Amino acid sequence: MAAEISNYENLTDLACQKVGGHVLFATDDWFAPAENLLKCEDPVFKPDLFTDYGKWMDGWETRRKRKPGHDWCIIKLGVSGIIKGIEVDTAFFTGNYAPKFSLQAAKLTTEDEAKFPTRPIEAMGTECSDETFDQVKSLRSENWHELVPMTPLTAGYVNTSRNFFKINSDKVYTHIRLNIFPDGGIARLRVYGEVLHEIDFFSINEIDLIAMKNGGVCQSYSNAHYGHPKNLISPGDGKNMGDGWETARRIDRPPILKADEKNILQVPGSEWAVFKLGCIGDINMIDIDTKHFKGNYPDSAKLEGGVAVDGKIAWKTILPTSKLSGHKLHRYANGDLLSHGPFGFVRVSIMPDGGISRLRLFGKPELININKCNRKKVRSATAARNERISLDHNSSDSKGSFSYSQRGTRAFHWIITTSRQQRFVQPQPARNERISLDHNNVQTAEVRSATASEERAHFIGS
Repeated sequence: MAAEISNYENLTDLACQKVGGHVLFATDDWFAPAENLLKCEDPVFKPDLFTDYGKWMDGWETRRKRKPGHDWCIIKLGVSGIIKGIEVDTAFFTGNYAPKFSLQAAKLTTEDEAKFPTRPIEAMGTECSDETFDQVKSLRSENWHELVPMTPLTAGYVNTSRNFFKINSDKVYTHIRLNIFPDGGIARLRVYGEVLHEIDFFSINEIDLIAMKNGGVCQSYSNAHYGHPKNLISPGDGKNMGDGWETARRIDRPPILKADEKNILQVPGSEWAVFKLGCIGDINMIDIDTKHFKGNYPDSAKLEGGVAVDGKIAWKTILPTSKLSGHKLHRYANGDLLSHGPFGFVRVSIMPDGGISRLRLFGKPELININKCNRKKVRSATAARNERISLDHNSSDSKGSFSYSQRGTRAFHWIITTSRQQRFVQPQPARNERISLDHNNVQTAEVRSATASEERAHFIGS
């Protein structure tokens, strides 16, 4: 099972509540509501806890079915993407787990989604009415693309609860339908995949180039003993220490620690994590947040960047080794940065070990020649209107194909288009967003709201 987990652990869970996944419909929520499926936390068991409807369970559990049919639910993914793997966890459902399941998926429009009835705020102890069922049935979700056929599940014991399924598909989906046969319980559903997102190359606004919702992904790391580094690029502030990246204490620390003239500890080793950015871009501002890490924050941090050429990355220092403090947002810009890019990958190193809550890299997306690492000008928005253009940076002609490989494992294509039907618009930051430069001293900063231009660019993984 360890090998199966490692295949997916760096990918984004497209359905989890952290990225905005939520349940639109369920046939039955008697013992436990379907929303529990999307929790980021591992399931727990409380042996003495009961509700008015029966035993409390940390998952989705339907009543024992006494009429024809089977139970199912519809989930909207928090971010659209290409699904690479599924995990169905039946933890603690030992005598009441769903014997079989299947999974289907679809790419729905806003108009399609508007057809779903309003989901009850408190769904426990309910089942859908005949009227609601007929309303959802009109969407013909039973005909959605089948990713996993009807497949047996295993009981929720420690060594048997986690069921993994590889998905061979390159299609983009926005919604999934989870079927259980005929009834029962599932603790968690993880939908591992690659985020498909929209990049507006004509906007003057900067974006968080490393954000999970913008397509950033953790590719490798040295240590994740207490928390995975992919938590660094999650939306919002960290909820607690478990919602960040925390390593074990390095055993090669000197018996007596010494510092240099800048008060930075002199240690022989470090921990690191490598991220692929959502798109190549120039980095103009960096946020390193140690929120919640008060007695276990790193002494210092360093950030490097690069682009992949022939499967190799030549690292260049962006932020030199800098002293950190506990439970604080550290912001670096302008004179703090030795290089701005453009970069497609970054490596963050912490010395000697410890925990970080969030990492943000604000900058402007770039269209560049990967082979020569040269910037390339793009035709104006007016010239691009109403036509599809792919950029070949190996040719003076702007019409052609353009792709590049990062680490030699995956190709990407940038396509400029004005087709509104193909857009995947990311939520924009609100004005006057409150940020904390020091979590014990809240300050206010003006944050620009991004405005959509007429022409959009899609960053599509192939």
